Amino acid sequence: MKLNSKPFLAPEPLFTDLNTSAGAVLPFPYEGGVSYGLGTGLAPDAVLDASAYVEFYDEMLDAEPFRLGISTLEAPPVPKDPVKMIQTLRKAASGLLSMDKFTVVLGGDHSISQGFYMALTDKYGPVSVIQLDAHADLRESYENSRYSHASVMSRLREITHHTLQIGIRALSVEEADLIKRESIQICTMHAFRSGQFDLESALARLPDPVFVTLDVDVLDWSVIWSTGTPEPGGMNWDEMLRLLEKIFSKKQVVGADLVELSFDGKDRNSPFAAARLMYKMFGFQFHASLRRLNRLWPEKPAGPLRQ
Repeated sequence: MKLNSKPFLAPEPLFTDLNTSAGAVLPFPYEGGVSYGLGTGLAPDAVLDASAYVEFYDEMLDAEPFRLGISTLEAPPVPKDPVKMIQTLRKAASGLLSMDKFTVVLGGDHSISQGFYMALTDKYGPVSVIQLDAHADLRESYENSRYSHASVMSRLREITHHTLQIGIRALSVEEADLIKRESIQICTMHAFRSGQFDLESALARLPDPVFVTLDVDVLDWSVIWSTGTPEPGGMNWDEMLRLLEKIFSKKQVVGADLVELSFDGKDRNSPFAAARLMYKMFGFQFHASLRRLNRLWPEKPAGPLRQ
C-alpha cells in the first residue's frame, strides 16, 4: 500500500506512518454511478487539498485527534465497470482493515459504499448501516443500472436489513411504499426537526457493529454547496455534529465513508467543510483514546494557526 503525496491534514510524517496510525483515509474517485451533476471523481483531491488548512485542535474534544495518526493512501486505479469497481474497493479497504485501521473512504459517488461495506462484513461479519442522506437510495435500479448511486441502499439491504436512514427528504412513491411495506427505519428531515422520530430508541435497536455512510447532500446548502443531487432543507453544521457525536458515542462504528461531494473550482468552502467533517468523524471515533492522550502531552505548546 502506497501513501498519498497529499496526506489528510498535511501533518508531520510522524503522524501519517501506516505502521503506527490509528486511522486511514482511502480516496476512491469513482463517479460512474451518478445521475445528475458530475465532479465527484475530482472531489477526493479537493478535500485533501483543503484539509491542509484545517486546524488540528478540536474544540469539542479539547484535543488534537491527528496525534493518534491518520494515514492517507494513494487512490487505487478505479475501473469504470461497477462490478469491478466494487471488488477493487473491497480489496483495497480489506488491506487497511486487516491492519486494524479505522478507515474512512473518501468518494466518489455513493455507489462505492457497497465495496467498502463488503470489506467490513468480511472482517466483522454482520454490520448494520447508518445512512445520512437527503435521498433514500432505495430504488431497485435507476437509469437501467442496479449500481446507480440511487440504488446503493437497495444493494446494502440485500446483505443486511439492519439499517437506519437519517435526514431523508427526497423520495419516489415506490420508495415510500417500500419503506411502509418493509417497516424500514427512516428518519426524515421533517421528523428529525419536529421530534417525531425516536432516534435514541432507533439507535438502541440497531445491532453493533455499525457502518456510517455520509452523503454530503444530507447537509444544508450553507454547509455543502457542491453536490451532484442537491436538496433544500438539510442539516446545519451543529445539527450534524451533534448527530455524529451521538452515533459514535452510542454505537460501535467500524468504518465510515463520505461521498457525493462534487468538485467546483469556484467553491472552496464545500471541500473544506467536507475535510472538517471527516476530521470530526476521526475525532469522535478516537474520543476514548484521546482522553488518555491528553495526559501524555500536558505541556504541549499550541501549534501555529493554519492560514
